[in-house]
Amino acid sequence: MIGIIDYGMGNLFSVSQALERLGTEWFISDDPAELGNAKGLILPGVGSFKDAMTLLDRQELSGFIKDYASSGKPLLGICLGMQLLFEESEENGLSNGLALLPGKVVRFPGTDKNGESYKVPHMGWNFLKFTNESDLVTDFQEDYVYFVHSYYLKTDDKSVVIASADYHGEVPAIVGRGSVYGMQFHPEKSSSMGMSLLKNYLELVEGKGVR
Repeated sequence: MIGIIDYGMGNLFSVSQALERLGTEWFISDDPAELGNAKGLILPGVGSFKDAMTLLDRQELSGFIKDYASSGKPLLGICLGMQLLFEESEENGLSNGLALLPGKVVRFPGTDKNGESYKVPHMGWNFLKFTNESDLVTDFQEDYVYFVHSYYLKTDDKSVVIASADYHGEVPAIVGRGSVYGMQFHPEKSSSMGMSLLKNYLELVEGKGVR
């Protein structure tokens, strides 16, 4: 069964409905004891990084998530939930993240290298380019997914970037190391590609296809 972490800032309905369509048993909880029994977790999120971390800390979920990931059970962060997996963010002032993966979350500058302005937030459909092998994307063809975000990941460790998109430069779109994964876009809103990615994650949770 999949546990969806409820800390007050998640897109719980759309994620749970996607799991429903995939025929997967799921539950929503903010209780570490209950979430610890899940075979895999999803950390959703919309809003501010700093506010999200404050709520995770207040509800004693930060330490739990780190321990859960250390146990080797699968964890998937979606949108803001993906960003929270990293070391820090500059959103609303510098704040620490869960530090499960290496990197920093920064704001799109809104001006390209030629001095031309572009729209922030990054919103719309962008093409995924696979950059590293992962069970999460095995046998997939590159396709379009749906993004809505004003901040993006910068990391010197390119080994954690499974797929990226181009929005006035490289935007890490799927990340992962070990049993920890993240998607910057909304898979539950990304048509067949997004649903297929969620299905692959669920198969990883069930131990299928894991190398």
